[in-house]
Amino acid sequence: MLSSTFVLTLLATASVPLVQAAVPQWGQCGGINYTGDTTCTTGSVCTRQNDYYFQCLPGSATTAAPTSVPTSSVPSTTQPSSTSAPSSTSGPATPAPTGFVGVSGQKFVLGGSTFTVVGLNSYWVGLMGYSSTDINKAFADIASSGATAVRTWGFNEVTSPNGIYYQSWSGSTPTINTGATGLQNFDNIVASAKAHGLKLIVALTNNWSDYGGMDVYVKQILGSPNHDLFYTDAQVIAAFKNYIKTFVGRYVNEPTILAWELANEPRCKGSTGTSSGTCTTTTVTNWISNISAYIKSIDSNHLVAVGDEGFFNEPSNPSYPYQGSEGVDFNANLAIKTIDFGTFHLYPESWGQSSNPSSSAWGSQWIADHATSQKSANKPVIIEEFGVTSDQANVYTAWYNEVISSGLTGDLIWQAGSHLTNGDTPNDGYAEYPDGAVYPIIKQHVAALEARG
Repeated sequence: MLSSTFVLTLLATASVPLVQAAVPQWGQCGGINYTGDTTCTTGSVCTRQNDYYFQCLPGSATTAAPTSVPTSSVPSTTQPSSTSAPSSTSGPATPAPTGFVGVSGQKFVLGGSTFTVVGLNSYWVGLMGYSSTDINKAFADIASSGATAVRTWGFNEVTSPNGIYYQSWSGSTPTINTGATGLQNFDNIVASAKAHGLKLIVALTNNWSDYGGMDVYVKQILGSPNHDLFYTDAQVIAAFKNYIKTFVGRYVNEPTILAWELANEPRCKGSTGTSSGTCTTTTVTNWISNISAYIKSIDSNHLVAVGDEGFFNEPSNPSYPYQGSEGVDFNANLAIKTIDFGTFHLYPESWGQSSNPSSSAWGSQWIADHATSQKSANKPVIIEEFGVTSDQANVYTAWYNEVISSGLTGDLIWQAGSHLTNGDTPNDGYAEYPDGAVYPIIKQHVAALEARG
């Protein structure tokens, strides 16, 4: 996939109404621009998850909601008198908790407490040249779901500079764009994410030709279509490390960055469809060891992950994603010391598994199998991209239930969508917009996963 995630919610600005009926346990009972009921059923209490989402959690009804939130976000019986609501959902929300996210066993941690990684993908937010108003609107939509994290692209390789780009190539010579259309633009993305209480997972290149990716390095430096030379050629590796040094080095002390990912969906073959014929799972695993160790050598503050699809390496398995034929060995890669957590994707339709026995059942098993790997490695694992184009409500409900029941650490849906000034954000058939039918399912799951802890 080009990338992944869904977008969550922009509700119409309105004042909180008087209590009308009791909200069931685990339901929403408050939050910025929330217009529904604010009283929980007996045995649960309206509890702040963040400024955009209050939830009815088990507990004593005498427990008071926090008072350090905007007036519009709390139930009417507990509103503080000294604060007021922001004028628009596109404005800043509460900043993310300070400090860097770490790992402890199979959990993410922040400030000594469990940090739930749940949210959406928004590859487009820093690449389309959106205004600051639209960037804030996109992040406000995501934050309104209660999400904690957004996965996005930290790359765009071009040979003819135009629009937003991060590295341009003249022959075999790359030049990193540190100006307003380059890294200064990404500075704005980081600042907006921070203002909306979100952490960023940032991929540093792409297996595919979308926004340049690995094949630009190979073609410009070596004049070759063989995708896998990205993993083995010394000149190419040096060029990628040079990009990493500048990009990662810029944000070493920025806690809004949750993690760096080596690449989006690394495989032996890319968009060119060709390789040298010598690429194996060992080739890619060795590259992952090399690059992840390099990132750690210049940035000890942030977590590092692969960004892969999570393919297993079981050649005799009848199911393609388990066979290792793409050069990915999920368990071997998860075991690498300088990889802090595992990532995997889920697209049964694209992988030929939509009737094996069904997209829903196959996907649930895929999630369960990665949860097993998580427990074996004792590291966090997240499903950071997933999608189907039909029967989404039922399929996503089943997959979300599997995430909860299997103990998988977290998830990010592909992909977020927003209605912005000049139209809708990109839709590849998977985008979920705030006013869409799937949005309430996403929102309920975010709340449930955060409640699970």
